Parts: sequence; structure tokens; C-alpha cells
Amino acid sequence: MSMPDQPLLAARRISRWFGENQVLFDIDLALKPGEVHALLGENGAGKSTLVRILAGYLSPSGGEVCLADEVRHYRSSGDAEADGVVMIHQELALAEQLSVEENIFLGRELRRGPFLDRRAMRERCRAALAELETRVDPRARVKDLSTSDQQMVEIAKAITRDVRVLIMDEPTASLTEHEVEVLFALIGRLRQRGVAILYISHKLREIERIADRVTVLRDGRLIDSGPMAGRSKEELARLMVGREINDMYPERTELASDAPVVLEARDMVVPGAVKRASFSLRRGEVLGFGGVVGAGRTALIEALLGLRVRSAGEVLRNGQPVVLRHLRDAVRQRIAYLTEDRKGKGLVLNMGLRPNFTLLNLRAYCRPLIDRRREDQAFQGAIERFDIRLRTQAATAAELSGGNQQKLLLAKVMSIDPEIVIINEPTRGIDVGTKHQIYHFVRELTDAGCSVILVSSEMAELIGLSHRVAVMCAGELTGVLEGEQINEHEIMQYASGIKG
Repeated sequence: MSMPDQPLLAARRISRWFGENQVLFDIDLALKPGEVHALLGENGAGKSTLVRILAGYLSPSGGEVCLADEVRHYRSSGDAEADGVVMIHQELALAEQLSVEENIFLGRELRRGPFLDRRAMRERCRAALAELETRVDPRARVKDLSTSDQQMVEIAKAITRDVRVLIMDEPTASLTEHEVEVLFALIGRLRQRGVAILYISHKLREIERIADRVTVLRDGRLIDSGPMAGRSKEELARLMVGREINDMYPERTELASDAPVVLEARDMVVPGAVKRASFSLRRGEVLGFGGVVGAGRTALIEALLGLRVRSAGEVLRNGQPVVLRHLRDAVRQRIAYLTEDRKGKGLVLNMGLRPNFTLLNLRAYCRPLIDRRREDQAFQGAIERFDIRLRTQAATAAELSGGNQQKLLLAKVMSIDPEIVIINEPTRGIDVGTKHQIYHFVRELTDAGCSVILVSSEMAELIGLSHRVAVMCAGELTGVLEGEQINEHEIMQYASGIKG
């Protein structure tokens, strides 16, 4: 067994090439028993490639992975898991048609003689879920669970293994505040057991709270590594992006008192999700939507756009009733929607970048056949406007980093030249530099007369960007806050149902 001050898992001079493109340059990383080691970097910095090498999903082009000072040559993630190296992915790796317990034991089912020991698997599954304080039924199908419950299942799957090294990639991206606290308590117990934890997150407050050590990557190179003690969030942000980031949120312009209402929802009811909600949006306004996960914000917005069935309510555009049954109806009304699920609903991952960009507005490039030259010119303009960073334009959407996928999705929805932009969780899983760009782009939109609905679980985003904040709790719109009311305390009062 390794000594506490010796690395349990180490990367030594790890390099990785994809064809002629080098994405990692001689990276060293040491994970010690009982420590939380934060791995930071912008999207595209090389974090995902490095952890996939550590967890056996990729082989290094150079260098070596060592477990307890012994060189390991993992041919698959199964080899790494046999050594106790387990990874929780940012993008959930669950079989949606299977039950929770079937997912947790998939590929390593417990047996009693020649038969599956379903009773033992269910008991161990219940124990893992109980440790995470979740009421998920082990027999429930994963496809029927909320995103946050699916994330908890992914975590439960990891802790049922004989884990020695746990790699966590953005584990709190879709969790409620209570679930985050439960996860942090679990991390504390794992540390006491001597588990080494590699923790990836763009939420620097989390890093401040739980990390013992921190390593920063930039453009595939190791920039800094050392103890977390004494480091500020500002210093970490500077190391990640290679420059100072001042004025994260642009100065908010005052909304004209006579700004007309451009969109209104009246008495909206969505079965099982929204009881009754009404709101209005004015020209040049950022209307934030706050509330905990499951409060009904996304259901309300998707019902407005025709993406969900509503049982009551009406939508008015510039004071006139409109019927929105499909997203294309919203596009005709010059309403753009940036979904929270960029990989599942926003982009076609196995499709090229240019086709993804023009898909929403394809008719604009048909005469009657697609004008490839015009399409390419528009895409080149989008690359520059939204700072989409590509290794090659021949790549698919799946090959982009999360931040560049988000920029591509933003470019796609903006291609319809909208007057209203609805943005759902704009910075989930996005690095601090890209967040800065997106926040300033929102300001540019409102300066140009566009109106923005911002749905976000990030309190700082709502406070930093919104002219007004509509807060939802358990399917009800409990309040609309303005001016000095827009603060963390007031938002939480309405989000928890104490007020409203």
C-alpha cells in the first residue's frame, strides 16, 4: 500500500496526439490518498483528454500512467476500474431504457450460481442511493428520471465499485443545492477512507471549498500546480485564461420606462409541471428566471414555444395573440431558443460544423439548391463573431469542447436574426473565459434592441445580468423582482416558497 504522502495515481510526462494535432504536452499530475485535487482549465485546455487517459478510455501518445508507483497500461476503462480507478462523466453514460439497478451493475452483475442475484443488487443499489439521500426507485427506468436524479445514479454507480481513485467531471452541473451538499459530504467520507479524488469544475467557489491541491492546464500545457491554500478565485481565473478578467458582468443599462412589451404569456398551465404562470418581456430587457431544479422554468418556456403541451394559457407577440405549436412557428415570430441540452437537443453531434450552423435557417441558403458558397461565407462570419475555436473545419460537433459547442449553438440560433432570444442555462459546464464572452454578448443583444429571457441556476448570472428576475417554486411563479430586490436572499426566499 502506498504511503499517504506518495501519489496513488500519477501521470508522468503525458502527451497525446490526434493525427497531426498535439493536444497534451508532457503533463505531470499526482493524486494522493485522501486528497481532493482540482483540475482546472478553459474548455479545450486538455482536461477531458487527460482524465480519459487516466481512466483507460484513451492511451497516451507519450509518457506513462502509474498506480502506486507501478506503470499501468490500460487497454480499456474496464482495466482501470479493476484497479479501482473510476470516472464519473460530465455527459451521463447511462442506458436510458434500463432500470436504475440494471445501470448501476451493468457489465458487473452479481450472480448466485448461474443466475442473477437481483435481490443482492437491489439491496446494494438502495444502500448507495440512501447514502446520496435520494429517493430514486432502483426499479425506475433511467429515461423517466430528471437530469439531477440521473446524475445521482451516475454517482451511485461509481461508489458501488471498490474505488481507490475517483475522477469527477463537472459532477454538480445539474444538481440542486441540497444534492450538492450531499455530494460534498460524500466526498468528505471518501477522503477519510483514503480515496484520491480528481475534481473537475468550472465553479471556482466549489474549488475554494473542497480542493486541497489544484492543477491548471491551458492549451494542453501544464501552467501551474500546487496547494489550494492561499489562492483566490481571481488568481485561478487568470491562470486558466492567461489574462486578467475584469468586469465579468457588463454594466447593466437602464431599461426605458416606456419600453413596449414584445412577448407576454398569460395563465400558462403545463400538466404535471406548471400550475399557472403569467409574465411579460419588454424590448431591450433581460428577464431572468430563477428557481431550484424542477421548479418548472424549462417546462414553462418549452410550453410557450410549442415544445411541450399546455392545457391552458395564451401567448401574445407585440400585443397580438399568436399560436406556437412548433419551434418553426417561434422562428417565424423571430424568437430564438438556446436549449439547456446542447448535446441532446441543440446540436447534431455526428454532423459537421457548417451544417449544424445553417440547419435552423437552411431555407435562407437554398436557391433552390443549397448555395454552398453563401453558406460557407455565413459560417466563416459566425466563427469570427462568436470566437468559435476549431482545430479543423472538417470536425464534427462532437469533437468541439463544451464551450465551443455552446458558441456554435449560439451562432446557430442567432442565424435567424431574432428579436427575442431565450437562453436556458447558458454557461452550464462552460469555462470562465467563455462565460465572460457570453455575458458580454447578452449585453450586445440588448443594446441592439433585442429582448432576452435568461433561465439560469447560477445566482450570480441572474443578479449580474437581469433587469427583472421571475422566480418559480414547485410549478408556480412566486414573484417578479426588480431593482434592489434582485439579491441572493430575496431570490432564495421566493425560490423556496417562503415568500410569494
